[in-house]
Amino acid sequence: MVTVHDVARAAGVSISTVSRALASPERVAAGTRDRVTRAAAELGYRPNRAASGLRIGRTHAVGLLVPDLENPYFATVTKAVQARARAEGYEVFVADSDEDADVEAELIDALATRTDGLLVASPRSGEAELRAALVGVTAVLANRELPPEPGSETPPIPSVCVDDADGAAQVLGHLYALGHRTVGIAAGPPSSWSGGRRVAGLIAAAGRWDVQLAELGNFQPYFAGGTQAADYAVASGATAVVAFNDLMALGILDRLRHRGIDVPGEMSVVGFDDVQLATLVSPALTTVRAPLARLGRRAVDLLLARLRGGAPTGSQLPVELTIRGSTGPAPAGTVS
Repeated sequence: MVTVHDVARAAGVSISTVSRALASPERVAAGTRDRVTRAAAELGYRPNRAASGLRIGRTHAVGLLVPDLENPYFATVTKAVQARARAEGYEVFVADSDEDADVEAELIDALATRTDGLLVASPRSGEAELRAALVGVTAVLANRELPPEPGSETPPIPSVCVDDADGAAQVLGHLYALGHRTVGIAAGPPSSWSGGRRVAGLIAAAGRWDVQLAELGNFQPYFAGGTQAADYAVASGATAVVAFNDLMALGILDRLRHRGIDVPGEMSVVGFDDVQLATLVSPALTTVRAPLARLGRRAVDLLLARLRGGAPTGSQLPVELTIRGSTGPAPAGTVS
């Protein structure tokens, strides 16, 4: 294995000069830096990042905490985070809390000791618990905002989110235009911050469009949760149902099909997120398209800006309703 000693001998410089030239090239004269990098390239030298991290207090790694890697939403975000971080020379350690808020603090603590900073995506913890877990941690939130503690002068943790409220308004406007006047809401976990924003957006839009909402309850954010919600939607008398996410919407579609209820002839179904599975069912799912890959890349950019001494602010990404075959005109006789 080629070592830093070999590079130093080949370039005719000290070991410390090699280290500076490779880790902080701006601190080394151009001629010397060129000799070092040329020697390293010719010898095939690859720095030991773990050892370098111990010396300078940096690991060149970031952590990513998600609530459920099996959910295509977080799989897409994770791939985008890994690609962006890798392009910037960082490795990514991923941890899955399995939708359990109680283990998030433990995972944050474990990741923080092994990385330079953390990306925390859609955490389920309450505000006080999340603030406590992130004390002293360089972090960025994805799909979650965390206001500073009242009376505190500490700036908020930077975050990147999608515009859930606008997405909800687009959904209800679309259903209203199709003649739907009673719409069921199949909400996700009570601890979901984005889920709360989606429900609030639907409630606000209902007043604007004069639509009656049937709140069906909170369900697990999986296919099985949608299967359960479908029966409640039918019993509510709603002509359309809006699910917390696409996985639940797919469960609703499946249950309605097994019950012999035509979609969209007898009931329309809408999801959120536009994961790849949304186009693989029949009818294809009408859903709110969230720019998931962009969200992951933007989160990495914010975190690296913090690690490099910047003070980035958060951002909110736009969404777009994608209309497919699962929504159609309300059944005859239901439009008033």
